[in-house]
Amino acid sequence: MKLLLILLFCLNFISFVIAKPQLSSWITDKTGSYARIYTSKENESAGLTSTTWSRGQGIQNSPTYAGIHEIHDDDSWVYIKTSGLGLHNMGPWYLNESKTRDFPSFPGNTATTYRIPKSPTAFNGTRTTTAGSIGYFVDGVALFDATDTFSYINSSGSDGSPIGGGRGDGVWNRDAYVNEGVTFDAAYAHQAMNLHHYHANAPAVRHLLGDSVDYNKATNRYSENFNGSHSPIVGWVADGHPIYGPYGYSDSLDPNSEIRRMISGYQKRDGTNGSTSLTSTGRRSLPKWANYMQGRNLSLSSSQYGPNVSATYILGHYLEDYAYKGDLGLDQGSDYDLDQYNGRYCVTPEFPDGVWAYFTAIEEDGIPVFPYNVGRNFYGTPTGGSVNSIPSSSVKIFSGGPNKQHVAIDIASSGETVTFIWDTVEGANYRVDASPDLKNWFNGTVAFTADGIEYSSFYRKPNSGNDRFYRLIRTGIEDFDNSGFVDDFGDGPAPSNNEENIGGGPGGGGPGGGGPGGGGPPF
Repeated sequence: MKLLLILLFCLNFISFVIAKPQLSSWITDKTGSYARIYTSKENESAGLTSTTWSRGQGIQNSPTYAGIHEIHDDDSWVYIKTSGLGLHNMGPWYLNESKTRDFPSFPGNTATTYRIPKSPTAFNGTRTTTAGSIGYFVDGVALFDATDTFSYINSSGSDGSPIGGGRGDGVWNRDAYVNEGVTFDAAYAHQAMNLHHYHANAPAVRHLLGDSVDYNKATNRYSENFNGSHSPIVGWVADGHPIYGPYGYSDSLDPNSEIRRMISGYQKRDGTNGSTSLTSTGRRSLPKWANYMQGRNLSLSSSQYGPNVSATYILGHYLEDYAYKGDLGLDQGSDYDLDQYNGRYCVTPEFPDGVWAYFTAIEEDGIPVFPYNVGRNFYGTPTGGSVNSIPSSSVKIFSGGPNKQHVAIDIASSGETVTFIWDTVEGANYRVDASPDLKNWFNGTVAFTADGIEYSSFYRKPNSGNDRFYRLIRTGIEDFDNSGFVDDFGDGPAPSNNEENIGGGPGGGGPGGGGPGGGGPPF
């Protein structure tokens, strides 16, 4: 007896076997699942997620697919097309610690096309990060910088605010994690209007990558648990340089050296290591890195002073509350690991010959550490960014979301039954047919709508000495939010005129089959 599987492809699918990290580091193995959120703390406690939702700018009247839908490649760029929504359960979001005031908006499908330089750009160091996306994490969620775009207003003695007062003077710039962290969900993410994004450590992404983060599904909480391995690439910045998680080689050029957590090159201006004590002097001077970036004197005029350090304006409230250790006479490589751009030149598993790379900065317990992912300036030149279209000359190397190609990911045989585990698209409709000779196909009664990205079905084995061939056909898909995307998969080949059943699994019919309600000819 021989049992053979035939998969009939409905797309001209290009195999995603690419060695270059710029192409291969994106999370693609979990594609095809709906984006899900917890809309409230009550639903989070009950484990109830939603695939449709509405609040503020974030409106999903029908489900949409999480993560990256397409990856394209040409000589100069890598293009991704993403819904901008995480592959993990997102939310809930609130405005206060007691979680009694709702965050004003849910996330939504942004159908973003973003390009990354195919080769890292050369050192520049003069380009300041901007508001909005400065790169993308490998789960297809946007990367924002360390600021929340507001700063202190000297004339009014208060911070700028989204509810009035303007953006601010731009001298004392607010730290997003410190000032907005209360609005982050368990994955340290929230949204600007409907654009979901991370400012700092992204534990949900790192958990999916196996990067020393555990996840408790019952509580929807992540915890740091160092596993001894070098961190993988967790994102790409607009200047073409990768972001790694927090763990790297202790000797930047020795892959056989100890793997440990990378130490940030910044510290609070608290008087240690020769830094200015802002608690004593008040916010009347800039650190050297900000002096260079802003083009202002180290000693500020009274109209540029910030507020005194207090319970309202704690040390760390502003980016300028931090000094770069290199400016204090400390040595990179012995006193700290990461330079003023929050990276270093090093060897990594993906770049054994060396690369300048950003790293995520955290405490031992996973709490984010300034400047989080990227310093106030890019290391290179940020030539990448959002684009309106992908050139027709590029090559599509990955199709995901609703266009994911179905395959059999496991086949098991036990007694008189054979079981298939299919890699499916959530919400897609499928049918399994069988044939003894690849000519005469029996229209299968095993028809199902996938409720996830894996689905199991089982069948009776053929009689001894006979062949049986199987094919999985996608026959349609449930309604989904295709804004900015196209479902170009098709419905598969037309069914055979032979209507005898080969049944097995949900939806089968007739006597003698290989599963509930199964049945069919004993070929």
